[in-house]
Amino acid sequence: MSAKHFINDPTHLVLSALKSITLTNPTTALDTQNKILYLRPDAAKPQVSIISGGGSGHEPSFAAFVGPGLLSAAVAGTIFASPSAEQIRRCILQRVEKSKGVLVVVMNYTGDVLNFGMAVEKAKAAGFEVEMVVMADDAGVGRSKGGKVGRRGIAGTVLVHKIAGALAASGAALKDVYLVAKVVAENTVSIGSSLSHVHVPGREAGEEDELKKDEVEIGMGIHNEDGSERATTDLPGTVKTMLKYMLDQSDKERAFIDISKSDETVLLVNNLGGVSVLELGGITTEIVNQLGSDYGIKPVRILSGTFMTSLNGLGFSISLLRLTDAGVGKPLLELLDAPAEAAGWAAPIKTSTWTKPPTETREASQDAEVESKPSNISIDPAQASKALNAALDRVIKAEPDITRYDTVVGDGDCGIGLKRGAEGVKQHLGKSSSVKDAAQFVDGITSVIETDMDGTSGALYAIFLNALANGLRQQSSGESKPASPAIWAKALQTASESLSSYTPARPGDRTLIDALSPFVEELTKSGDVSKSAQAADEGSKKTKGMKASLGRTVYVGGSGYEEVPDPGAYGLAEFFTGLAEGSR
Repeated sequence: MSAKHFINDPTHLVLSALKSITLTNPTTALDTQNKILYLRPDAAKPQVSIISGGGSGHEPSFAAFVGPGLLSAAVAGTIFASPSAEQIRRCILQRVEKSKGVLVVVMNYTGDVLNFGMAVEKAKAAGFEVEMVVMADDAGVGRSKGGKVGRRGIAGTVLVHKIAGALAASGAALKDVYLVAKVVAENTVSIGSSLSHVHVPGREAGEEDELKKDEVEIGMGIHNEDGSERATTDLPGTVKTMLKYMLDQSDKERAFIDISKSDETVLLVNNLGGVSVLELGGITTEIVNQLGSDYGIKPVRILSGTFMTSLNGLGFSISLLRLTDAGVGKPLLELLDAPAEAAGWAAPIKTSTWTKPPTETREASQDAEVESKPSNISIDPAQASKALNAALDRVIKAEPDITRYDTVVGDGDCGIGLKRGAEGVKQHLGKSSSVKDAAQFVDGITSVIETDMDGTSGALYAIFLNALANGLRQQSSGESKPASPAIWAKALQTASESLSSYTPARPGDRTLIDALSPFVEELTKSGDVSKSAQAADEGSKKTKGMKASLGRTVYVGGSGYEEVPDPGAYGLAEFFTGLAEGSR
């Protein structure tokens, strides 16, 4: 692993790399503040917009795939970290064409799914037509290890980008673009391998669990995640194992897609960043030869190059797409072959594009902010603030315990994050004493959470609160009515259902859901906040000794869960207890 870089400032590195896309493709523009690379509005006719993105460090994904015939915009996070929901929200609402609908394509990583999901929910609540497809193609993660989290998304994602982008460019409706993206995602399988870990610019070079000279890590993720196994082998042996993980139907851990020799397929061989062009050619030949000799598979298209990297990762990945009829009126192969004018795709920029000077950008100042619509469900803001302040004070007081629990089973930031959010909401409540509409009251709190809370917890709470406001508005009628326990319970049910579409967490998985779910159930049944808070507290206590099915410990492991409750569930239970006390 090399820790030497020409640019060591990660912030400058990401921004300058994004700027370079606008220098190599005149159809693109950059929103520097929000790290959004987007298609200029004069570069293509109105069509379904396709947005993707994720952490930086995977170039040319995602920004270099922005261009006519491919992506409409890409949102970049810091290196190996998800962009924020606010960046993504601004991308959807301010930087792309929305008249035909928007498709969001995201890889299956918790932060990406939650933050993109939060922005999607925000756009839907504003009345826009938006769909999201989550890509999970990595066969390096077996069923047992992946659990409810599932497989990671890796380089097969670019096939979804290209095919969906071509269909959108043809003028297809959102329902068909969404369908073709799902079909490609469901029929693609990938795996990567590497000879070394990578070093992130700006970080201290630590004691990495570096591979030995002759070792290869099979199934390594694109963020330095451990693979399925380490082996001392040569290229033919490495490829043989990788193809077995992808294609062996007797391996019930990884038989995700049944691809036979009678199927037409597309092969994508991807450079993880540090393999020479010469060596990648030799790797491609070895893969094609083994596919034919061992499986009788002869791909009808072979794409070999650099599509999705792990910085300068000394490795490669293999992706196979099984071609099938997606039912959208155009064959997948035709869409794959369609021209695209993006710097990261193997298609030339047209002469007319170079000679036509760019004349227009989509300025944020021209876009009106989405109005917070009333629900006609009224609250007493003084009483609501009193109850919430009591709940927030209890969370702040509990921060040391939450932090201690999270230090045992997580990375120790849960308590600080909850405290930061609670303090921000308390400050907001002092300024919102006149807001009497329930949904608009929740909207104000949601804005604080989106700004002040980061990490997985912040995204979960923001998605839930956005959906809670939407659940209140769904119960709106012509006349104003007070927010009864039954109305809150129904809105909470709506929010819980919405949250469940972005996280696989369910009661018993040792997450905040173990406190949230019993609270909602009891409130629906009895309408009694005190009884509901007690149910949440009991749910939180049950997490002590409960093995996690989701989150960091799925990959890292450990036995601390036997000694402490889940910190997220405990913090939420404390909030509900304070809410009940403040409501009396």
